[in-house]
Amino acid sequence: MRSRFQSDRRLTVRMTVTLFLLGLLYVAFVAALIALLKSWVLVVVIAAAALGAQYWFSDRIALYAMHGRIVEREEYPQLHGVVDRLCAVADMPKPLVAVSNLDMPNAFATGRNPDHAVLCVTTGLLRRLEPEELEGVLAHELSHVAHKDVAVITVASFLGVIAGLVVRFAFYSELFGGRGRKDQNTIAVFGAVMGISALVYAISFLLIRALSRYRELAADRAAAHLTGRPSALASALTKVTGDIARIPTQDLRTAQAFNAFYFTPAFGSDPGISRLFSTHPTLEQRLEQLARISAELGEAAAPGKAG
Repeated sequence: MRSRFQSDRRLTVRMTVTLFLLGLLYVAFVAALIALLKSWVLVVVIAAAALGAQYWFSDRIALYAMHGRIVEREEYPQLHGVVDRLCAVADMPKPLVAVSNLDMPNAFATGRNPDHAVLCVTTGLLRRLEPEELEGVLAHELSHVAHKDVAVITVASFLGVIAGLVVRFAFYSELFGGRGRKDQNTIAVFGAVMGISALVYAISFLLIRALSRYRELAADRAAAHLTGRPSALASALTKVTGDIARIPTQDLRTAQAFNAFYFTPAFGSDPGISRLFSTHPTLEQRLEQLARISAELGEAAAPGKAG
């Protein structure tokens, strides 16, 4: 089923290219590990288990990490009402609706496809935003589901997880299983595994960040066109970013692991060098784009009003 969210061919191309490059990297990574560790069964089992867990259980993992829970209409009727309206306008299946009892104002969507998706907001977001602002944020998150980029980010990020798991396995197997039989070959294999894993993690990290920044701009565009109120989304962005910046950085560290899924990243008042590797474009870039869309929509509406 195709939704009425504005399609974005450039996003589709970027997702395809990213997955293709990560696929090549993944094949090379697995081949190198099999050659080094001389145990293709072990490598394949670890890779398959990690990919399966991340693909099938990513929504549950994200909800658990952010203390979110599925809520029914009786508990949050207004929230469900907004999601119902947006899904009807967008002609897409309604995702499960969840709420996280966190003061940090934010939202995220996760899931492997539009029929198996979860839309989660924090109580801090619900408390701070006006109805039109909340609608803009929810439309932004729903567009991630409709465009399927949330599933792509989930699958793409698994390669970095695999690299990290392999490093840990190699380290502990060398630490606990290699006593008394260490030789030059063992040390060389250990070093090669660590080096290849670190390289794979770095490349996948950069590819995912580049895709993630573009998909956020695409979601802003799609939400602005669907709701017809880019100014409300801009207001929500400004408000949420400002409030998050006032939260102490140490209180945001757990949330930062999920920045790629958030409406806006969990940065403290001094993001420092982490801003260079952000999963999101800057607030200024997002507001400039919304201002352009607002002007376009105003120009498009003018003839109708005059007539």
